[in-house]
Amino acid sequence: MTDFPADIYTEPDADVDTLKNLGPLARMAGIWKSTAGVDVHPAAEGPEQQTFIERYELQPIDPQTNGPQLLYGLRYHTHIVKPDSVETFHDQVGYWLWEPATGTIFHTLSIPRAQVAMAVGHATVDAKRFRLEAIRGSETNGIVSNPFLEHAFKTMRVTIEVTIHPDGTWSYEQDTVMLIPGVADPFHHTDRNTLTKIGEPTPNPLAAAAR
Repeated sequence: MTDFPADIYTEPDADVDTLKNLGPLARMAGIWKSTAGVDVHPAAEGPEQQTFIERYELQPIDPQTNGPQLLYGLRYHTHIVKPDSVETFHDQVGYWLWEPATGTIFHTLSIPRAQVAMAVGHATVDAKRFRLEAIRGSETNGIVSNPFLEHAFKTMRVTIEVTIHPDGTWSYEQDTVMLIPGVADPFHHTDRNTLTKIGEPTPNPLAAAAR
């Protein structure tokens, strides 16, 4: 069990420049694109593989406090389409958050299929690889789905592994484990991609005002 301070109200002093305090998330800030993503998802005939094009934007937010807890983070939006298509294949929003005091990374995600989750992991401040996990039923890194998804594609676990590469790109591998009626074994819905920067991040409001 984590030891929390007796004083749960007093807020710490925070550096207004989020980009300088993102720890292992620092090199993910900005606007990114790739045309080589790979998705493996369930279909009636069995697993189906699909390549995709992704635009992933991560912008710094002002420091956030929960009493003595201090978080620095990136607000993100990723939008995915199939090659030669304008129709949305996947859309997702949320936050990547770094807690310097504990070395914790939080990843919140919300998708317009009426599903939300929070994955949690730990890393050193200069880590180039880190792994996060969300688990069904957890009160601190859980998964919540709408009734149909609970029936047809029950999500049991989500793992996300991020790798920061020396050439300035970064990649992720995500594994969403589902239970599907009529399928004997858990299904692994996987996504992977390597992203290249196409735009720099915009300073968070407090940092911009201080310049």
